[in-house]
Amino acid sequence: MKVIEHIEKATEPLISFEIIPPKRGGHVKDLLAVLEDISVYKPPFIDITSHAAEAIYEEKPDGGYQMKIKRKRPGTLGLCALIQNKYNIDAVPHVICRGFTKEETEDFLIELHYLGIDNVLAIRGDESQFAKPLKYGRSANRYAVDLVKQIVDINKGRYLEDTLLDAEPMSFGIGVGGYPEKHYESPNPNADIMNTKSKIDAGAEYIVTQMFFNNQKYFDYLTACNDAGIKVPIIPGLKILTSKSQVYNLPKYFHLDLPDDLVDEILKAKKEHVLEIGCEWAFKQAEELLNNNVPAIHFYIMQNSNPIKKLMQKLGR
Repeated sequence: MKVIEHIEKATEPLISFEIIPPKRGGHVKDLLAVLEDISVYKPPFIDITSHAAEAIYEEKPDGGYQMKIKRKRPGTLGLCALIQNKYNIDAVPHVICRGFTKEETEDFLIELHYLGIDNVLAIRGDESQFAKPLKYGRSANRYAVDLVKQIVDINKGRYLEDTLLDAEPMSFGIGVGGYPEKHYESPNPNADIMNTKSKIDAGAEYIVTQMFFNNQKYFDYLTACNDAGIKVPIIPGLKILTSKSQVYNLPKYFHLDLPDDLVDEILKAKKEHVLEIGCEWAFKQAEELLNNNVPAIHFYIMQNSNPIKKLMQKLGR
């Protein structure tokens, strides 16, 4: 079932989760334990991040460095198959622009269709030190809006090669990202909203926001999107703070602000108390959002289910 259909049929706000594949060479057993933990909450869908190849510099015996191109976190497709067919939860793989050609994207979507997966989240993806060279007439999507257009084309039976024109029709539900605190590359909030609207106009059906720690920023974002004519569901994304280092790392990597009260409390606390502080903050956020009838709450849990188990208990779920 598509995400938008889950939302339309729901009688109360939904709870969904996002996980990340294990590192290259790692073992999936820890992530399987996470899936066992979160599946008991009966999420209608789970997002799985995707990762392109990166340039990795490895030291040689002579002291020099050699560049190697590797995908640090493969496995998105396999996790999708597991979630969709073992747990009977709709998998929502992230489809990204950076690091993939349009041809590779088309192949990925065809493979998802084979697995019975009906949903994708179309995003540009994180920057890396490696830009794949385009050879043999291949091309790439530059922005998320271009990726949305390619997926819509495939839904309409329009492929890159004429040989696929008789292929079985696909019908992917398409989500995109939104930024309550503005995408860091946008010159101002209005330009950012207009960029998001272009993705909706191109065929995206819902928005999942970047994490935020001040609900007012989400409510202001809703108002701005509505004023711009964006009428699709906008799902708030939340994360539970679990360590003092996240006070510095999350703003650095995700270009967001943390409220003064939260930062002060965490920095003054003993490290063993940080999880409880982060959980209580997320609980208050979630409670207010649920009371304001959001369509769903999307929790970024990645590979650690212990914080969300504490929070779900607080929420009575």
